[in-house]
Amino acid sequence: MPMGPPAGRAASLLGLPAGCEGRRAREKKNDLSIIQPLWPGAARSMALPGSLRRQPADRGLVSHCTHHHIVVFLLTFFSYSLLHASRKTFSNVKVSISSQWTPSCRNTTAPELQPYELWSSNHLFPNAEEATLFLGTLDTIFLFSYAVGLFVSGIVGDRLNLRWVLSFGMCSSALVVFFFGTLTEWLHFYNKWFYCCLWVVNGLLQSTGWPCVVAVMGNWFGKAGRGFVFGLWSACASVGNILGAFLASCVLKYGYEYAFLVTASVQFAGGVIVFFGLLTSPKEVGLPELGADEDSSVEEDANRPLMSNDDADDDDRNYSIQANDTDNEPKAIGFFQACCLPGVVLYSLAYACLKLVNYSFFFWLPFYLSNNFGWKEAEADQLSIWYDVGGIIGGTIQGLISDVLQKRAPVLAISLLFAVGSLFGYSRSPNSKPINAVIMAITGFFIGGPSNMISSAISADLGRQDLVKGSSEALATVTGIVDGTGSIGAAVGQYLVSLIQENLGWMWVFYFFILMTSSTILFISPLIVREMRLLLHERRLRVLAE
Repeated sequence: MPMGPPAGRAASLLGLPAGCEGRRAREKKNDLSIIQPLWPGAARSMALPGSLRRQPADRGLVSHCTHHHIVVFLLTFFSYSLLHASRKTFSNVKVSISSQWTPSCRNTTAPELQPYELWSSNHLFPNAEEATLFLGTLDTIFLFSYAVGLFVSGIVGDRLNLRWVLSFGMCSSALVVFFFGTLTEWLHFYNKWFYCCLWVVNGLLQSTGWPCVVAVMGNWFGKAGRGFVFGLWSACASVGNILGAFLASCVLKYGYEYAFLVTASVQFAGGVIVFFGLLTSPKEVGLPELGADEDSSVEEDANRPLMSNDDADDDDRNYSIQANDTDNEPKAIGFFQACCLPGVVLYSLAYACLKLVNYSFFFWLPFYLSNNFGWKEAEADQLSIWYDVGGIIGGTIQGLISDVLQKRAPVLAISLLFAVGSLFGYSRSPNSKPINAVIMAITGFFIGGPSNMISSAISADLGRQDLVKGSSEALATVTGIVDGTGSIGAAVGQYLVSLIQENLGWMWVFYFFILMTSSTILFISPLIVREMRLLLHERRLRVLAE
């Protein structure tokens, strides 16, 4: 039977406030840390902080995994994959859209024998350069509206049923994509302002996805193995990109409108499945919520975030959680309260720079391959998949390493340093598809991996800090802030990419990516220094305990 200080039990029985009990327990722990205890096993327990006791947390993760966890993992994974697939479709058919919107002999989608006035109505731009600039403007419009929607959707998701919000966003966004890419082409209706309005609405609707799926995953999976689980799960965006590229390349020969039709139909069906099948929290099926039935060490490792300095003893944490369970419903924290949480602002600014680079590859990679190397559009779509493959592997491996180290920022820093070199190498990739694919996958590993970590595992860490343990309804709000700030940076970046490419060329676009990647490292440098100090301190404690 594990031995522990009785201060937490006494405070709980006497009805003392949780804060007083926590302070007294921590003071007693500090006093006892310099005294050699009578039990041999207790010395190591009191000398080592909770972050060093990993084995119980791993056992807790395995023992509490049910078929409901698997269903939630798969449903949230594929729901966001479908949202990303519809976005990827737009980037994959840019060449076809540009050809349709400008006078070109390659225009094969317009019906024959139609009046000249109708034939000219789809010529929105006099040349391909202006059409390309407008496509970049549409990307910017989408990301700005997506960013605004993320800030709102996070707050709404913490206050309404996550399943309703997610399914509504998926089905409504599918209809907008159908109107934008399919119905307008079938009706031969081409209008720049109409396209802009539809893409603003699409950005707002798509923003409901990420905060909701991260919040649902955070409700079901604790910190034990979170880096690996969320690293594997965050591959949903890359899988969606691969799915979108595959669907678009399969039907693009029939016209770009059918690429939009297929992805919109699949996304709408996915929204219906989510509405009837998704469980947003364990309590919906009678399972205890995270931390409700955990032993001391399991609870500590399952819910304490990595950036927390507080290594209060297990009894302190368990009994303060039991006191919180007596409340009826946890209240959602406000927007400014979430911004003031430790690490939220720094990671948000870092993600703004990193998401700019990641989404530039997402939106412009097929166009770059076709425009710079002269490869066919379908071939460029298929080749761009390798960037997402690298991101999937990178997010999973780096998440696993961060679990082993119990620190996220140092892993991010090392990966981003290699990303600078891979960007420089990819900018000089030769006109060879195999070599280009290899360098592209390496670049995706070092850029897509950290991007997946910040948007998923780190956002979950930030949303479940000790400061908000009494208000579990904070995860969607924090996720919306991090991803929303990242989307603002990405929105500005898409316009800058098209502007730099038009005036200076693609080489300067890659120099811009290198600058933004370096800025990401700069923003998280305080967290890197802090976590490295903690890592060295914990290592010294472990050596002393042995």
